[in-house]
Parts: sequence; C-alpha cells; structure tokens
Amino acid sequence: MSSIKMNSCNSSNGESKNGKSSSLASVNQDLGLYFLELARLGSAKAPTEMEEDEEEAPKELNTINSSGGFLVVATDKLSVKYMSVNLHGHDVGVVQANKPAPVKRLLYYFEIYVKDAGAKGQIAIGFTNESFKMRRQPGWEANSFGYHGDDGFLYRGHGKGEAFGPTYTTGDTVGGGINYASQEFFFTKNGTIVGTVCMVKEIKGPLFPTVAVHSLNEEVHVNFGQKKFAFDLKEYEAQERLKQQMTIEKISLPPNISYGLVRSYLLHYGYEDTLNSFDLASKSTVPPIYIAKENGFDEQDIVYALNQRKTLRQLIRNGEIDAAISKLREWYPRLFRCEEKSATCFLLHCQKFIELVRVGALEEAVKYGRMELAKFFGLDGFDDLVQDCGALLAYEHPQESSVGYLLEESQRDVVADTVNAMILSTNPNMKDLQGCLHSYLEKLLRQLTACCLERRSANGDQGEAFHLHRVLNSGKDIKS
Repeated sequence: MSSIKMNSCNSSNGESKNGKSSSLASVNQDLGLYFLELARLGSAKAPTEMEEDEEEAPKELNTINSSGGFLVVATDKLSVKYMSVNLHGHDVGVVQANKPAPVKRLLYYFEIYVKDAGAKGQIAIGFTNESFKMRRQPGWEANSFGYHGDDGFLYRGHGKGEAFGPTYTTGDTVGGGINYASQEFFFTKNGTIVGTVCMVKEIKGPLFPTVAVHSLNEEVHVNFGQKKFAFDLKEYEAQERLKQQMTIEKISLPPNISYGLVRSYLLHYGYEDTLNSFDLASKSTVPPIYIAKENGFDEQDIVYALNQRKTLRQLIRNGEIDAAISKLREWYPRLFRCEEKSATCFLLHCQKFIELVRVGALEEAVKYGRMELAKFFGLDGFDDLVQDCGALLAYEHPQESSVGYLLEESQRDVVADTVNAMILSTNPNMKDLQGCLHSYLEKLLRQLTACCLERRSANGDQGEAFHLHRVLNSGKDIKS
C-alpha cells in the first residue's frame, strides 16, 4: 500500500453514523492512492525489467591475482602457458577470471581449449573463491571445485579426487558451468556433458572461473563467450527450462479449481461478456465443470455491480473518459466527494488530458489541464504525474519520449482498475476492502512470486530473478 499521506475531507451527509462515512472515505482514499502509485511507477517499468542484466560477466583473465612465477598470460588475457619445471605441488600456475561468475541467471558457463598438454597434462578447469591460494590446483583447497585433465578426477575442496570423467589432452575443448536452478556444477568435453556434481552449501562465494597449468609447455586458451562455444549452451538451457516446466505439469489440479480461479478473475475485473462465454464453454465440457463452495471461492463480493463495472471499463479502455465520468457521477456520486483531493478523480482527469493529446487536440488539452489538473498541482504525491502529463505537450512525437508510457494501453488499464476497485469498495457486504485491489488469481500468483524469491534467497540469492511473464511465455513456447 502506498505510503503517500493526504489530508482527509469532511463530509456532512447523512451517512456519518458511527463514523462509517469517514471510515469509508479513508479506505477509498487509500485504494485510490495505491493505483496512483502504480501510475507514477509507469515510467520505471523498463529499468526494472533490466535489473537482472546489470551483472558484469567475466571477459578476460586476472593478470594481477595469479601465480605469475609459473605461468605467462598472453597480451589478449585469454591464453595461459606454463613456463617452468614443477618441483612440487605448490608450483601450480593458477589464474582466475577478472570477474566472478554472475549469479542472477539460470546458468553460467565458460570453456578452455587445450593447445598443448605439455609434459604431464596436469591442466584443470573449475571454480574458486576470492581467497583461494593461487599456487594450488582448483579443488585442492576449500571453496573450490576442479575437473583435472591428467586423471579425469573431480576435486572438491580437498586433495583427494574422485572418479568423474575422461581425461583430456591436446586438441580437446573442456567447459565448466554452474546450474543455479539445480545448484550443480557441470563439466563438458568436446561439446558433450561429462557429468554434474551438487554444490556444497558451505562453499563461500562469489566463485571465479579458474584455470590451472602444472607442467612445462602446458598451454590453454580461455573462451568466456567471445566466440561460439563447442557446447550448445542454449540447447542445454532450453532442456533445463523444460525440466522445470514438466515438473509443474506433473502437479495435479482439479478442473474446478482452475475454473474457479479464472472465473473469479473475470468477475473481479468486470469482464462480463467473456465471463458468459467462459461459463457456456465450461458447461459444455464432459463432464461439466462446477465450483464447489468448499474450494474457498466466495463470489458474492465480486459479482457486485458487474454490468456497471463492465461498462465503465469499456469506456475507459476506449478512451471515452467524459462518458465514464458522467456515468460514475450518476451511479456513484459519493466517489466524487472531496474531488480536489481524490486520487481516483485525479487519475480520471489525467487520462482525459492524455486522450486529448493522443488525438492531437493540444489546445483543448492545455485548457483542460489548466481547469482540472492545476487543482492537484502542489499536492504531495500528485506533482510527478501532473508534470509528466504536461511534458507530453513538449514533444512532437510524445509516444517516443520519456513520458510516452502515459500513452500506452497499460495506463488506461490502471485507470480502469482504479475505478473498478473503488466501485467494489462501495459494496456494503464487502468483507475485505483490500480484496478490491486484486483477484484470487493475482493473490495466488503473488504468493508464487514470494515463494520463488524465498527459494532463491535460500540458495544465496543465486539464480535468475523470477518474472511471471517469462514463466507464462515459456509454457506457451514448450506447448507450441
């Protein structure tokens, strides 16, 4: 709920018994402010979607933090060669990437090409943390994992290896990756998966892609994605997403539950015509689908004023704001009390201004803004949107400007949702006024989002951020 504070209005009508009128005004005000906040956040949608892409991925090797006495890093910072004769286990030439592996994604992966296996082929690929001893093979010390070429063993945090995969030598391409969804490391050889191993919960991150060489003339080239991988990472990612989707598909859900959720959504937002078609289709199934009361759906509150809410939504989505305001005044005059401080009225006036700009009636928009929007200028919480509306007049092509979000269909939806919620709040039998804001389906999806975030937090904030639209679209892609 928005934290914006507004002064309350006095009401002198006959509904003030026991303070009910002032209480209703306060609730309505809060509901309107919730949607006002949504409208004000419209311009911030794009940066939010980019949040997970802000992590910087490794691009080259770190020439500062490496066991430089035993190896030489080429000027391109992507090739490593062992130039000494190793005498004991601490003569390892180790180098990390310049950045840790990014964690806000499904997978991370890099590869090495073995140009020369040298005298002993003691090459290793893996992941180590920032405090790793740079004269030891990855996997020999705590907080490190490594797949070694001379024996094909996997080392994870101690000097004793375990049988894992084939050895690798000159001409081979070997890769190492992290699957954040399954919390596993995976390794490849020449484009084929060698195996996976669970990440240890106690491992201290962040983890850096790491390469080691340990005998004379060993030389490897590192690929951080600057060229095509030998391993088909996109296909592997698609398979991982399919696994997740199949897990979801296996969950059994009674038809009347999903039917009830969809029906409650249509009822909540006043989609009466779609609801009638949906009901007709559900009754024609074999067997017909009916909602059982024990499923927890209570339609009494959201059936309220269905036809009127449908009419108003259609008017607003068609840009017919004058007609919508006229009908609102006729049907729900109490929503216009204290109009000069009402977030709902403000959003309707803003939308009227926006529609005038949309059709090019700029002079009329200026007059309307001076008459209606000027009333809200200077009020805490209203200024930003007033200024954005006014800024539409400054651009020859406002759709392409920084305030172009106001001309999107989603802005009409915000206003329509505001009016819808305010009408639902006038229902004297409404048990939970917060229920005016969201349908049962949306509450369920919010809970899903919260659970996914909690799961991600339990994994040390590793893995891609949860975006509902992407999940829904991935389901469509799989089925098509």
